[in-house]
Amino acid sequence: MRRRRQLLFVAILLACLGAGAVTEAGGAVRAAAAFSQDGVVRSGATPLGQVEVTLLEAGTRAGAQPRVLAGACSGPDGRFHLVYRPPTDAAAVLYLIADGGPQAPALRLAAVLGGGGGPDVVVNERTTVAAAYAFAQFTRASSVSGDSPGLPNAAAISHNLADVRTGGIAPLLAAPPNGQETSTLAAFNTLADLLAVCARGRGCEDLLQLAQPPGQPRPGDTFQAAADIARTPGNQVAALFALARTEPLYRPALAAAPDAWTLALRYDGNGHEINGPGNIAFDAAGNAWVSNNYRFALDPRTPVCGGRTVLAVSPTGTDLPGAPYRGGGLYGAGFGVAVDRAGRAWVSNFGFQGTGCAVDPSRHDVSVSEFAADGHALSPASGWRFGGISQPQGTVADRSGNIWIANCGNRSVTRIPKGRPELARNLALGGVGLVKPFDIAVDPAGRAWVTGNGSDNVVELAPDGRPLRTVTPSGLHRPLGIASDSEGNLWVADNRVLPVPCAGGTTADFTSALNAVPAGGMRPGVMMIRPDGISTPTSFTNGGLVLPWGVAIDGDDHVWVANFAGQRLAELCGARVAMCPPGYRTGRSISPAATGYSSDGLVRNTGVQIDPSGNVWLANNWRTVPLQTNPGGHELVVFVGLAAPVRTPLAGPPQHP
Repeated sequence: MRRRRQLLFVAILLACLGAGAVTEAGGAVRAAAAFSQDGVVRSGATPLGQVEVTLLEAGTRAGAQPRVLAGACSGPDGRFHLVYRPPTDAAAVLYLIADGGPQAPALRLAAVLGGGGGPDVVVNERTTVAAAYAFAQFTRASSVSGDSPGLPNAAAISHNLADVRTGGIAPLLAAPPNGQETSTLAAFNTLADLLAVCARGRGCEDLLQLAQPPGQPRPGDTFQAAADIARTPGNQVAALFALARTEPLYRPALAAAPDAWTLALRYDGNGHEINGPGNIAFDAAGNAWVSNNYRFALDPRTPVCGGRTVLAVSPTGTDLPGAPYRGGGLYGAGFGVAVDRAGRAWVSNFGFQGTGCAVDPSRHDVSVSEFAADGHALSPASGWRFGGISQPQGTVADRSGNIWIANCGNRSVTRIPKGRPELARNLALGGVGLVKPFDIAVDPAGRAWVTGNGSDNVVELAPDGRPLRTVTPSGLHRPLGIASDSEGNLWVADNRVLPVPCAGGTTADFTSALNAVPAGGMRPGVMMIRPDGISTPTSFTNGGLVLPWGVAIDGDDHVWVANFAGQRLAELCGARVAMCPPGYRTGRSISPAATGYSSDGLVRNTGVQIDPSGNVWLANNWRTVPLQTNPGGHELVVFVGLAAPVRTPLAGPPQHP
């Protein structure tokens, strides 16, 4: 395979010296080849002639070599024509690379194609940034490879950033709730300007040097440089910004250096369904199932009652067929949503609602709703009510198919063996000191760990639900989210100041709790509890953590924290320090210490989860407006290509896909 690729690149080089299009073998195009692809290579509005253009099929497993399908040389007008034999796999990921040649040997532009054949495409700096960020977790030495569904989903997400038909901004990035409403569009254009410096034959060496991740090889070209920036966005930010300003081609652009080179997209589904998303769970295909606090109403002054839908959106942010899904007893879901390995979704009905609703929430906050993979309700109209469910919040599935539910309202956990609600058992935990159970994590041994928001502790349960240990660390206050890493360490959102109401579940209840948060005082943080539950827990109070809520662990055991204040996402080095930048220790902030990964597309965030493409999803749960009649946020926020991918559905600790 390597020799065939070398022969092709020689053939393309010869084509650039005067020959025509070439095929994979370097000879005439075979008559059996059915697809063709035309396009143009540009930098800004300037065509790039005598550029080597190659069409590749990405490797279908991690580390596999891409397969070359065809190659050609662009003409003086930048145009190229490719004819190729299509892959047998209809889901194959195809992408173009355009190498700059002698004038700019470090220049490599890229573009991700859709299905086989089709309209003309443009390969430019914007399409390159889109490909590099979407493929950030699948690109090494400019070769793209990875497993399904992560890699195909990443290819689709690249088209949310750049439109390869025009080389311009993709419709999703160009319009609300993105567009001029956040700084992502300007950051995207500034990154494109950064690559344009090299396209002009100036600054290439500076770019490659600045983009080099700590402790890793220096990128050899601009495509790999952009992917490296995507994976380590806090590296050399100011210097990269200064370099980008030397070749401004794309507008609007950033007026000042960002905190980090992240690209955060907002998804709002069909535009009139999301209101107070609480948490996120992914199915095996990488689709997001999202709990929804309230019925949709855009005006923050409009009182709203409990939501009666569960959201289900594709990796690109569009609704799944028939979504949002209704029925099954859904009402006012909170933080609890899970997808089990059979593909069934479980949504816990906390009973969230505003004031003035005719509905008595106590009729609904004693149930969990179950949905099939296609969205039809499996639970009855009243929901499943077995096992003493009361004001349920955190909900998880384990690898054995058991469902665990934290009952904030009655100091207990409900365990549903093998997902069979009629066998549900209530595990009363008040006797072991647990008050206001909020979230649950399952460790590698199948043990469940439950946070007590009202008791400042964590309770460990055996796989069958027996209480094993109560961990009450000094300094732990108001814990919320919890997650287990691959080694069994438990990471707890040490909120410290925000009490969760479990008595009524109304907007007014939570508003009162929020208003009671002191302006200063204790610093919020994240606490790590060792697998034995005995060793002294370690608390980390890095900058960038402000009212931490949800916690997620990625495929490299990095720790990701959603913040209910500060409009920021935090990333910490986990227990496997070999997977962190050189010299880092457990708990050190990888995201900028002072700001985290900030984004003006965020509001108050609760849930955070990692998908199979390495995108980090957050729930924009609560708006930061003075009026709290209808406080629900209206978007999911997706940081593109930022984390190590995770196998989904998540059942216990994270695993690589």
